Amino acid sequence: MSQRELKLGAILSGVGITPQTWRQPSVPGDASIDIQWYIAAAQKAEAAKLDFVFIVDSPYITPDSAPHFLNRLEPLTLLSAVAVHTQKIGLAGTLTTSYNEPFNVARAFASLDLISRGRAGWNVVTTGLEGAAGNYGRDEHFPHEVRYRRAREHLSVVRGLWDSYEDDAFPRDKERGVFLDKSKQHALNHKGEFFSVSGPLNISRSRQGQPVIFQAGGSEDGRNLAASSADAIFTGHESFEEAQAFYRDIKQRAQAAGRSGNAPLVLPGISPLIADTDEAAQALQAQRNGKVDLDKALVQLGRPFNYYDFSQHDLDAPFPDLGDRGANGYRSAAERIKRIAAEEKLTLRETALRFAVRRSPFVGSAATVADALEHWFRNEAADGFILGAFGDPVDGQRFIDEVLPLLRARGLFRNEYSADTLRGHLGLPFVENRHSAARESGAQAAPAASKEAVAA
Repeated sequence: MSQRELKLGAILSGVGITPQTWRQPSVPGDASIDIQWYIAAAQKAEAAKLDFVFIVDSPYITPDSAPHFLNRLEPLTLLSAVAVHTQKIGLAGTLTTSYNEPFNVARAFASLDLISRGRAGWNVVTTGLEGAAGNYGRDEHFPHEVRYRRAREHLSVVRGLWDSYEDDAFPRDKERGVFLDKSKQHALNHKGEFFSVSGPLNISRSRQGQPVIFQAGGSEDGRNLAASSADAIFTGHESFEEAQAFYRDIKQRAQAAGRSGNAPLVLPGISPLIADTDEAAQALQAQRNGKVDLDKALVQLGRPFNYYDFSQHDLDAPFPDLGDRGANGYRSAAERIKRIAAEEKLTLRETALRFAVRRSPFVGSAATVADALEHWFRNEAADGFILGAFGDPVDGQRFIDEVLPLLRARGLFRNEYSADTLRGHLGLPFVENRHSAARESGAQAAPAASKEAVAA
């Protein structure tokens, strides 16, 4: 095994986030609400020795949302069930900072971390869909910049709460009748711009200290949050050059934020398409792309713009001028669509089809896909990848059976797990309790809102 190890996670998305996936014979029509489907998929990923499985989520839908979005299980409940049917694989889930209180989030993920014995990860998001506000008693969505300020404080508070108990706070000495060493329980007493949280949290830490922090966001605010605070960042790119530029930008921002080493890990999302030959894979991709439903493609195109209705425009006119629409939603995705439509002089029809079809550099024979993964990994474009192919059991199985053996033969990926926690799988250190560390150094523990707390 090489010193730098490829990291691999898998998205479990039930019937899939593309409009046509649920119609495939290999995908159960109720997969998104079938816990047995998720358990079986997670066990398959664990047998392949992947680092983690990942559950995406969002708090707003419309009747035209993708099939998986319309009817799916809540991530923390789902992952807690999966935890008791797996032993090693990490379990990461999405939860928004915009519409959840830090105490609740801290308790939920700490519970998952204990249930799984140190395998939990939190994908920290701010929610890009403006319509979510109406589900949480608000007339308007938080402005983009406010959402990220709130997210920074939220994450800081959660991390502070996770350190409420030092690791040896519970002697549980039945003879002496001592359950808790009260000197090792710590209130947070946080008062900030958005939150006032006393603490302490009523749950202890896990074998990995604290859950792993993931983050996804390509805007300036999103990149800065990930660079300063995340253990790993999810991203997505169509080309090696685009991925390499993003990778180097994130690493430079992290160094500027005072972080050392290789943090955060950069993990692009990919959906490899594998066939016996490169030509067969390209033909299969063309066949799948040729089945795109234009009406559904227009709905999908509208999602980063808060489900904007593009059907009101002339399909064969240039992509419409939307002004600043999308700036308070999925900003980076919306800006990317606008930029590419302008650069390539696309009509609305062409734009919808452009972003509805698969455009992936990971299409070909198993050897070709393995070569591309290795190229990205060795040349500062990725530290690993998130596999979307598990939405299709056939594509996912071909990756396991044909690509992973090649990566193992090249010393890029493990044969067996060498750790029991998600942090161990990802090569991340155990998070020492701040109060224990302060006691040992004779200093006072850093407050929750400090730079040290945020970047820990």
